[in-house]
Amino acid sequence: MASDHPVLASHLNREQQRVIEYLETENQVLREKLGKKRTLLNDDQRRRLAVKGKELGRRGLRGLTTIMTPDTILRWHRELIAQK
Repeated sequence: MASDHPVLASHLNREQQRVIEYLETENQVLREKLGKKRTLLNDDQRRRLAVKGKELGRRGLRGLTTIMTPDTILRWHRELIAQK
């Protein structure tokens, strides 16, 4: 449907990009606050990151600066699947 309305699609794409840029900046600020300290996450937090990280895949995760490495996030997903 968005292809029927290129102006609307373009607006939504720009808005989505602004949201992404804001969240990237917010993450950067939070990482600066954390410093080099190890970030401990509970099972629910790891599970949420694992599910979303799997959707992005290794290449998508590499393009992001995250609090965990792509390998760690994808390992959590493999472990989550193994538990089921």
